[in-house]
Amino acid sequence: MTATNGLRLLPWSSPEGKPCFLSTHSDSSRLSRRADEIEDLQLSMGAELLGHADALLNERKVDVREVRFLAERLCEALRDALRVAESRGSRLPTHDDDGGADKTGEGAERAPAAPQIPLSAP
Repeated sequence: MTATNGLRLLPWSSPEGKPCFLSTHSDSSRLSRRADEIEDLQLSMGAELLGHADALLNERKVDVREVRFLAERLCEALRDALRVAESRGSRLPTHDDDGGADKTGEGAERAPAAPQIPLSAP
């Protein structure tokens, strides 16, 4: 599911669940900007969910249904984060054989970095 030939992996799927790609020569196109906004939203929602997970797992009495619901939401958030990482990683500049940076198919400008998510030990 990697982006090839200058195609950008979008943060949403088709109704059939297949990956969607965007072919553009500009990171500032309307659809590229919208995809960046959705990726940022997905990452911030994942960070917020992680905070809820920490709080829930620190509770003494947690219902199995609550833990299952949490696990399902964490899986969704991880799936989104991996898709964002794949999309952004495929747009990073690569180095040619001469050691110089080559632009990817979409240009050198990258989307903003993902928010830092603190990890705590159990």
